[in-house]
Amino acid sequence: MTLELIGIAVLWLFLFGYIIIGSIDFGAGFFNAYGTLTGKQHILTKIIQRYLSPVWEVTNVFLVFFFVGIVGFFPKTAYYYGTTLLVPVSIAIILLAIRGSYYAFTTYGGLKHKRYTYFYGLTGLFIPASLSIVLTISEGGFVMIENAELSLDYWALFTSPLTWSIVVLSLAAVLYISAVFLTWYADQAKDRPATELLRKYSLFWAGPLIITAAGIIFELKRHNPEHYERLLDIWWLFGLTVVLFIGTVYFVWKKKSYTIAFSLLVAQFFLAFFGYGFSHYPYLMYPYLTIYDGFTNTAMAISLIIAFIAGLMLLIPSIYLLIKLFFNKEYVQGKRNDHA
Repeated sequence: MTLELIGIAVLWLFLFGYIIIGSIDFGAGFFNAYGTLTGKQHILTKIIQRYLSPVWEVTNVFLVFFFVGIVGFFPKTAYYYGTTLLVPVSIAIILLAIRGSYYAFTTYGGLKHKRYTYFYGLTGLFIPASLSIVLTISEGGFVMIENAELSLDYWALFTSPLTWSIVVLSLAAVLYISAVFLTWYADQAKDRPATELLRKYSLFWAGPLIITAAGIIFELKRHNPEHYERLLDIWWLFGLTVVLFIGTVYFVWKKKSYTIAFSLLVAQFFLAFFGYGFSHYPYLMYPYLTIYDGFTNTAMAISLIIAFIAGLMLLIPSIYLLIKLFFNKEYVQGKRNDHA
């Protein structure tokens, strides 16, 4: 395996971690706001707060690692994506900063106004929507190079069915992942009303998820036939993700084995995410940039790989402690407060 492949695999792994943990975080904030709006906060708020309390501080670590790594391993991405994504990524970063500030103020500062809850919930939808535009741009057809200058065709981007398919998929995935996890979490807490409500959310968002995923494949056929053909080459892998999806829905529907259900969900998204990455190989942006274009020098690549492995080794104890906390019956059931 070449250094280029090792580099992109490491980055893809960190990005996958962010997608799962970030989705749970974003969805939890939205469900908390929705519960407040519909008068069901007495059912959801305690469960969601017990999840968010130990997790929100570490969520963005994965994203920071990814951004540092993508520029470190593939310096040309700063040129191709830096200018074209200035607006959407800047919006996402601002929302992330505001989201963290609002959570800190409401949790540690005692601010309990409903508008903060609503704002926090809405940022959980705007952030993945803005970040998902990166995937659309990577499919090509939106970036133009004239006189050695890059420009993004915003009209083509925001009128493209592919753009909105990916945005809707990102929102459906965030809410589905979060709902299934929180269903498991509420079940661990033996909170039956919260479990039942979150179970309904899980089943509801399962439909939009599978429909939009199929819609993206259809739109990709028209927008990027080359990528579409590569997807067909590994159709069996995506077929397996459908089987895992059905398994998750089955266990949630039957109100049993929520641990297995969430495990199947993680496996589903792992295969889908890495399958998408494999079918996109070797392009970082069609048709201009591949992982072999402008890859950093060997010494820098090895140093980055070592640094990322060391960073992962530092994250593992934190993740272990979080998992241990989640399986602590006293904390999950609200009998113990480990609020940092």
